Amino acid sequence: MLFSFTSTPDFDFMTYFARHIQATVQNGLLVMPEHVGQGYIRKLVFEPDFKITIHRYSLKEDLIIKRNASGQRNDLITVFFYNNEQALEIAYNDDTQVLFSQRDESAIQVTSNDLSSTIRFPAYQTIHYVVVAIKPLRLTELLAVSEPNSVLQTITGSGNSFLFFERMGAETKLLLKNMAAVDMNDRLSHFYMQIKVQELLYLVFHKLSFRESAAHQTINSADVERLLYIRNEIISDLSVPPVIRELAQVAAMSETKLRQLFKQTFGTTIYNYYQQARMEEAAFLLKQGKHSVGEVGYELGFSNLSHFSRLFEKHYGLNPKRYSYS
Repeated sequence: MLFSFTSTPDFDFMTYFARHIQATVQNGLLVMPEHVGQGYIRKLVFEPDFKITIHRYSLKEDLIIKRNASGQRNDLITVFFYNNEQALEIAYNDDTQVLFSQRDESAIQVTSNDLSSTIRFPAYQTIHYVVVAIKPLRLTELLAVSEPNSVLQTITGSGNSFLFFERMGAETKLLLKNMAAVDMNDRLSHFYMQIKVQELLYLVFHKLSFRESAAHQTINSADVERLLYIRNEIISDLSVPPVIRELAQVAAMSETKLRQLFKQTFGTTIYNYYQQARMEEAAFLLKQGKHSVGEVGYELGFSNLSHFSRLFEKHYGLNPKRYSYS
């Protein structure tokens, strides 16, 4: 099932999606018809320039959501929380979609509404994602930062195209889980949810506020598509360190541009991103209990197991053996 829309400030996703699947909306709630699947979409409007849409459902066919650029510059900021066990496929240039994540299928995306995107959700699997839409001025008032870094300036500024990805931490996952369990029939549920959405935004922008302050590089949908492809190349074989020259050739970018845009989008260098993914994969394999420390280290390209142990302990506070039993 394909649902395509243009991301303008006055566009109401739930209303048009309900028409698309021949369903009705009552009191901000869309219950999925049986012929489509099961679950719901819920929208809460806190103010005209600040709202949240909660998606929680399982459908009988793949769902492809295609967002077309509005042609207007940064009049709406979208913060997208994807918290699933299945991999997210996302594209920004109508090209082949790539998996956003490997072992940890959760992600946070902060974007302006002038980038097109296509997201595919698989059939017969529980979809859980939350979208917060807020205008720059309202976000500026909420953040109330006297000296914002370049990232916050870009997001809350006028006429900027941007896309920032953040990993989703345990605190954010727990918050989303608690929000999904709220009894919306409670008289104060709307008030509670507004507080929790602001807490969500705090967790995201607190991380972004600590990113290195640097001049913002202009980015477009084609650039983002290439960056996601490069990211997928990096994590496809974690036993081999990335070679910037080769990745730049694949991305059809200069090495300088690739380094700058990757760090701007993902908040760290290509090599550091690779090392973080490497440690996350090691932690995943160790927790399975099917591999020894040596097997995990060698599988991830470490010829020196002492170096592997030191690096792992630096990331997780425990050496690999103790972590596998924790």
